[in-house]
Amino acid sequence: MGKYKKIQVSVKTLKNPLHFFALGFGTGLLTKAPGTMGTLVGVLIYILLPSNNLILYFAIIISFFIFGIFCCDYTGKYLDNHDHPSIVWDEIVGYLVTMVMVPRDWIWILLGFVLFRAFDIIKPWPISLVDRKIQNGLGTMLDDFVAGIFSLIVIHVIINLIEFI
Repeated sequence: MGKYKKIQVSVKTLKNPLHFFALGFGTGLLTKAPGTMGTLVGVLIYILLPSNNLILYFAIIISFFIFGIFCCDYTGKYLDNHDHPSIVWDEIVGYLVTMVMVPRDWIWILLGFVLFRAFDIIKPWPISLVDRKIQNGLGTMLDDFVAGIFSLIVIHVIINLIEFI
């Protein structure tokens, strides 16, 4: 966390609805791998979303992204760290981006999870650039959105290669 002062995040933080969402319904409070836990919430949301309505799916991603800019910014200011590890709404949205037009089969759900977590953790360029240069709620959301785009491209290349063979 570097220059940021350490702010105690607790279950009490979840009483505020914006913190509740930014902290991934509480999964961000887990001390071990909160980003991974937030992504698992994204998996659950993906499974629960209707699979045959692409317009609705895009509308949800866009709505979640815009809402995330606001709630993650608010929570980041409260925690004095725009991308505090407990803020995981961005992982939820990033995973949903990863899974655009991906078959709803457990192998693809798992591969999307692994790809997204890998891109989110490793942060190759330009994800790393976005992560360093853009602050506040937009920065929190955007680096995971870009990681989701990278994951989306890779998973669709794999899907198309398998169909080609």
